[in-house]
Amino acid sequence: GYGYATAEKFLREGWSVVAAGRRAERIDPLKKVYGDKVLALKLDVTQREGVMKAVESLPDAFKAIDVLVNNAGGAYGLEPAQKAHLDDWDTMVDINIRGLMYCTRALLPGMVARNRGHVVNIGSVAGAYPYPGGNVYGGVKAFTHQFSLNLRSDLLGTQVRVTCIEPGLSGGTEFSEVRFKGDKSKAASVYAGTEPMTADDIGVLGDLATGAGEYQYRVHDGHLSGLWSLRHPPEPVKRAAIFITMSGAPLRR
Repeated sequence: GYGYATAEKFLREGWSVVAAGRRAERIDPLKKVYGDKVLALKLDVTQREGVMKAVESLPDAFKAIDVLVNNAGGAYGLEPAQKAHLDDWDTMVDINIRGLMYCTRALLPGMVARNRGHVVNIGSVAGAYPYPGGNVYGGVKAFTHQFSLNLRSDLLGTQVRVTCIEPGLSGGTEFSEVRFKGDKSKAASVYAGTEPMTADDIGVLGDLATGAGEYQYRVHDGHLSGLWSLRHPPEPVKRAAIFITMSGAPLRR
């Protein structure tokens, strides 16, 4: 998914990476290639105390986090609001809002103290463009957008930057399979007749965090897919350590 592609890109460019997610074993292929440059951290971003303790207990080689990528997220269900399941709504709020807040709050003080760093939040065009069934998912991604803007206001005068990446239709990940609770056929139908973006496309956000990125978008058969940076970083940050949240809640059937 997005997190793995992003981690791989940063590792190729010489960064140390903390890959935080519920399924730390999925980082094993990266560990085999990059060894001690990768720290696989088992973490549920929806648990506030767990996030705080995980950040406090990072090994010395990974303590000075220069880039936080808030990637963990997800959508659950596509029913209209009057038929939607409240458990799905709660899950989306927990992952996309609480997880975003907890990880940011845990790592931001260190960035401000060092007067360097970059917070990269993964939003979605769903936060700006409504569609049937996108009720709470669109709402939580609108939060991601506005939270990013307000963080920039709070950080005015520091060298800590904030970027919000807002992808359009993306394929090749578990996103739709999770949304439809394991129904692979229904998940595949989402991409029929389209050329969706891929996890590798989103992985270019590593260029944004190192100061080499560009705005990207493409239109295919009338569908917009793209990356939208709220702020193009003027200078690269030091290549130290990056903290990436890799996944959200488990697939629920």
